[in-house]
Amino acid sequence: MKKNGLLGSDGVKSFAASLICILGGILVGFLVLLILAIFTPDIPIGDAFTGLGIILGGPFASGSGGDVMFMIGEMLFEAAPLLMTGLSVAIAFKTGLFNIGAPGQYLMGTMTSIVVALTVKTNGGSGFLVWLLALLAGTLAGAIWGCIPGLFKALLGVNEVIVCIMTNWIAANIVSWIFKVNGQFINTAGGKSAYTLKTAVNNVATPKLGLDKIFVGSNIDIGIFLAIIVAIGIYIMMNKTTFGYELKACGHNREGARYAGMSAKRNIILSMAIAGALSALGASLYYLNGNIEFAWDTYLRLPDVGFNGIPVALLASNNPLGVIASSVFLRYIDKGGFNLAGYTGYNEYVCDLIIAVIIYFAGFAKLIQSFLTSKKKKNIAKIPDKVITTPVSNTNNEKEGAKQ
Repeated sequence: MKKNGLLGSDGVKSFAASLICILGGILVGFLVLLILAIFTPDIPIGDAFTGLGIILGGPFASGSGGDVMFMIGEMLFEAAPLLMTGLSVAIAFKTGLFNIGAPGQYLMGTMTSIVVALTVKTNGGSGFLVWLLALLAGTLAGAIWGCIPGLFKALLGVNEVIVCIMTNWIAANIVSWIFKVNGQFINTAGGKSAYTLKTAVNNVATPKLGLDKIFVGSNIDIGIFLAIIVAIGIYIMMNKTTFGYELKACGHNREGARYAGMSAKRNIILSMAIAGALSALGASLYYLNGNIEFAWDTYLRLPDVGFNGIPVALLASNNPLGVIASSVFLRYIDKGGFNLAGYTGYNEYVCDLIIAVIIYFAGFAKLIQSFLTSKKKKNIAKIPDKVITTPVSNTNNEKEGAKQ
């Protein structure tokens, strides 16, 4: 039988399903633009086509070359935390868990990394060491916070979604309380009161390695490259190691994995710990940039980037390498939408609607992938098996030859 080859691989089918979701979302988004133009007198019909082109142009629709480079830098900078929360959700999905606790893990990583970065004194060239310490401390805080729903699930059988929702709001209140009672972390310049100090005031900032000279004016640093390296590492871990195989086996069939001698409880706890660490690492990379202020009063609202990791993972079919592409793509579309108001009668929030449609379609990625797989199986089933014929020897002639 002929092997499936490249076109029959899971990776290709996953990519095809994601592409169909994106194209479907863009098509529906264009129809929305068209309908708005028809029923809004101030928006010409032609703006629907112009608006679609601007959105698909992403940062390249920004105008001058300097603006384009600035928008690309911002796109890559903002993609890093989104990539990490997407990985966080994806690795939990692989183990059969739904990590909706990424916002809380993100907040704990934010708080811990900022506190360490602003508390530990820097002398001379020690700023990088403090940055590294803050990055690791934030990541560890997220891992510990991720363990909580993992422990409840593994030891008590409590649904992880319920525990994650509770830990999200507990984290939001803890973060608000910590910064409220420690006024030394709050930026009071210019009448401000709701933001923390930038970590650069303590000479702590993520290295830029000259990227700020290329993407002038943007906040870009090496965070996006560190995030990509982590994503590649997660891919290798999940697909090339025994530990990754056990995590996936636990997700596919927990009872079967337990019967095979794998510790389902350990894998659940470790999976949620890794997921929490990834979310917190994304927060640390973002807020240790040196130029970013954190809105510390979080008890009324959770960070959007934590929830946005869910559609990123869905759009990538939980493939760590696909998460890289999907996170950058969503930031790419967002930068295109930012330019809508300047060139058309639409406002920039119309792009959010289109992104929401694409995200909605992303929920069908797994269904489309299953459809492609079943169609492939049907095509194979239609191919008749080759009839294998064996030559029949003339036994009489053989006997006569033997006698002679």
